[in-house]
Amino acid sequence: MLVVYYSSSSEYTHKFARKLRHPTQRLPLLTRDEMPEIDEPYVLITPTYGAGPNRGSVPKQVKKFLATAKANRTNLLGVIGAGNTNFGQNYCRAADLVAAKCNVPVLYRFELLGTPEDVAKVDEGLEELCQRQQRSEI
Repeated sequence: MLVVYYSSSSEYTHKFARKLRHPTQRLPLLTRDEMPEIDEPYVLITPTYGAGPNRGSVPKQVKKFLATAKANRTNLLGVIGAGNTNFGQNYCRAADLVAAKCNVPVLYRFELLGTPEDVAKVDEGLEELCQRQQRSEI
């Protein structure tokens, strides 16, 4: 299963994605850079910005990516949220917002860099999703 993700210069999400056993594609760091068009089923990992509900929780790069091409929305199977529990009820809010907007589930949430257990659970979940996807194509 392809994993598309955005990671700021902090590299937290990037460090998490690198540990996964699935292929990954990182979104550009700058919004002025060209966004990819994804022509296969994928899962999106997005961090949450800001500590409040109206503070731009979804990174601009993620918004631009989803708006760039219809395929980027139709091939999205689910969202994984990266966040900081210091945000309280807004923990992983970006994942919730993207999932609601694109009508897909939030598959998992992890804090900051994630733990080895988070990586294992995400890998396991992605493998199950991959198998379900393959069965539905038959």
